[in-house]
Amino acid sequence: MTAAATTKGMRPAKTQQVSQSYLSLVWWKFKKNRIAVFGGILLIVLYAGMCIFPEFISPYDLEHATNFPEARPQTIRFVDSKGNFSIQPFVYGLDKTIDEKLRKRVFVENPDVKYPISLFVQGDPYKLLGFIPMNIHLFGIRNPQPEQYIFIMGTDSLGRDFFSRIIYGGRLSLLIGLIGQFLTLLFGAVLGAVSGFYGGAVDILVQRFTEFLSAFPDIPLFMALAAAIPKFWSPIAVYFMLTLILAFVRWGGLARQVRGLILSLREREYVLAAKSVGASDARLMFQHLLPGTLSHIIVIATLSIPGMILAETSLSWLGLGLRAPLTSWGVLLQEAGTVSAIRFTPWQLWTVIFILITIMAYNMLGDGLRDAMDPYAGR
Repeated sequence: MTAAATTKGMRPAKTQQVSQSYLSLVWWKFKKNRIAVFGGILLIVLYAGMCIFPEFISPYDLEHATNFPEARPQTIRFVDSKGNFSIQPFVYGLDKTIDEKLRKRVFVENPDVKYPISLFVQGDPYKLLGFIPMNIHLFGIRNPQPEQYIFIMGTDSLGRDFFSRIIYGGRLSLLIGLIGQFLTLLFGAVLGAVSGFYGGAVDILVQRFTEFLSAFPDIPLFMALAAAIPKFWSPIAVYFMLTLILAFVRWGGLARQVRGLILSLREREYVLAAKSVGASDARLMFQHLLPGTLSHIIVIATLSIPGMILAETSLSWLGLGLRAPLTSWGVLLQEAGTVSAIRFTPWQLWTVIFILITIMAYNMLGDGLRDAMDPYAGR
């Protein structure tokens, strides 16, 4: 049997082409870290739900007040008090009563009144993405009467649904961390590159200024700068000024790290070759040197965003950050930061759970990116 006969009718084996580019290796190693992937997915869900579609996710508008102030969270049930099973979840209605021991008005569940929970129900009108008129919400009570509500996380002192306020408040808190970190990267990367590339008097000036900033404790410096914001400014102006303050205080550490990387990269052969053909200083810094520090910058940014969120939360909780009518997680914590609120409405501390989830997600993503950005280690 000839070789032609043996190969007749047989298809040639296909060899799988595996890309060995740097980004492909980084993505391959990142996918192997399930904790990092979970953290990334969790952050995508948080940002999508709270920054893009908060009006759709929340059952009520931010300022929708009801006649149920400080109502306890309602339990979502599938089995009623008589043992009857329902495939559609429901909540019991609320009845107003007086607690003689606490000497205050409370709301208790009435097992004789059931409100089925439905998906994609009509409710308060809003504009999706800021320009699409809609009134459909993810969940709620279909065709509710004036006294029919669902409070899965209770209400505040004005009867506003606390779950809706957490969703709306997360938009400002998450965005201020993202925008603030972007400005920090911009200041830190540019000034660090300039400092490391030129050296001399420029390096001394930039480094002494970073040391001056780092000499102050973070929280007192935040408080001093935030207290300087005029009280008569609009809430939006306060928001952007607070973002600038956080970025201004945080850029020094990144600038020092970028400077050290630039010092080691500026003597590489490809940089000397670009300089020999007449490349300008700006081209050398921003097209040849800074890209070499990109992996380090991305990791630092991912791990630093939680610090931005915590800083905003702390300032707002102290009354020096965002103020009403703006709502952020820090503002919600400020409302819950009294002994009376902790004693009688402990469900307002749900905000802490969302903050912890966000910080843990960022830390999981940052640890995974830190390992993936060095794909050749451990191979």
